[in-house]
Amino acid sequence: MVADRGYYAQAIIDLIETRGAKAHIPSQINTRVRRSVDHQIYRQRNLVERFFNRLKHFRAMATRYHKLARNFLATIALASTRLWIKNYESTT
Repeated sequence: MVADRGYYAQAIIDLIETRGAKAHIPSQINTRVRRSVDHQIYRQRNLVERFFNRLKHFRAMATRYHKLARNFLATIALASTRLWIKNYESTT
């Protein structure tokens, strides 16, 4: 599990490890014991955060305009498809 420094708490790390996963959470600056983190995995977290930030640019997503779960999921699908097409469209 990859998380931000804000989730660096021993209770959270213990919970992750009891479920059989490995925690990729960098240690906070004020801690004495530093945790080693795979930087390649941690960089992929940034891509996911950027994607969610782009999704929030769609007004219906950011304000949760559609109250029903199926309509909200459809909005997510449409916005994701639109972002995917915009990213991979041909410019020639």
